[in-house]
Amino acid sequence: QVQLVESGGGSVQAGGSLRLSCAASGWPYRMAWFRQAPGKEREGVATIDRAGTTIYADSVKGRFTISLEKAKYTLYLQMDSLKPEDTAMYYCAAGRSGWPPLYIRLYDYWGQGTQVTVSS
Repeated sequence: QVQLVESGGGSVQAGGSLRLSCAASGWPYRMAWFRQAPGKEREGVATIDRAGTTIYADSVKGRFTISLEKAKYTLYLQMDSLKPEDTAMYYCAAGRSGWPPLYIRLYDYWGQGTQVTVSS
């Protein structure tokens, strides 16, 4: 069982930055950030495995950076150049090995979510 607690969401204007954090009680094979906007399905944003290999959704490449601090069991998502379409509830997730890496069913543990709102 892995417990996940997100923090760092908030409201920002377009072009601004936010950093999300996720405190984990354990360290599975892979961790990721997902997001879900109202009326839309939950989608993968970025993932990182134990080796530090990262994968990003096309919509956030070059703007978001996922990282982890193993000593603190903490996952981060640095979000720069934010756009209104980035507005969503963001979830931290922990999962298993598999393909594709952002396949939602690979993730067994989820945080409660943190809201990110980007205004134009």
